[in-house]
Amino acid sequence: MKRLHRDDIYGWSVFDERLNIDFHSVLWVRPEGNVVIDPLPLSKHDRIHLEQLGSVSTIVITNSDHTRASISLAEATGARILGPADERAQLECDDWLNDGDEVVPGLTVMTLHGSKTPGELALILEETTLITGDLIRAHEAGRLCLLPDPKLSDKEKAVASLRRLTELPWIETVLPGDGWPVFRGGARALAELAALFD
Repeated sequence: MKRLHRDDIYGWSVFDERLNIDFHSVLWVRPEGNVVIDPLPLSKHDRIHLEQLGSVSTIVITNSDHTRASISLAEATGARILGPADERAQLECDDWLNDGDEVVPGLTVMTLHGSKTPGELALILEETTLITGDLIRAHEAGRLCLLPDPKLSDKEKAVASLRRLTELPWIETVLPGDGWPVFRGGARALAELAALFD
């Protein structure tokens, strides 16, 4: 796994040839139990690295299209799986997350609307790191974008969800599930994206 912008944040990726972008998973290493978001299959190297970092106690699925390797990872580690409450019909989870919930101390949930699934989650880690699933992404380095229009269930609601994210002035880093991370100036990148819909 790659260490990201903090000593306690790691990620691993799979390149999607159809879209020409990387899909990402995020690991937050914490003494009380590690949290993984949208886990992709692990290589042998990454599995060993994960075990060295303390394995996993909690898995968060941001949306029902990002189940990925959650079930196999939970079976291997005993981790609990948490998912969006609005997607109960599409997912099997141990518990459900709603807007404003705290997954663990320091990791807060925002529910996004208008994406391709009904209750997609974004996660705010200690106020400065935004972790997204499908709606907010980056198909080119340094610039965020929305999920393409044909995939949106409601563009007006999607843009409104984006605007909610621009109200988080301390966001420095955006780690999207799909595409390039933005490691600096995350709040500015979100505002620049929102300005396209003014």
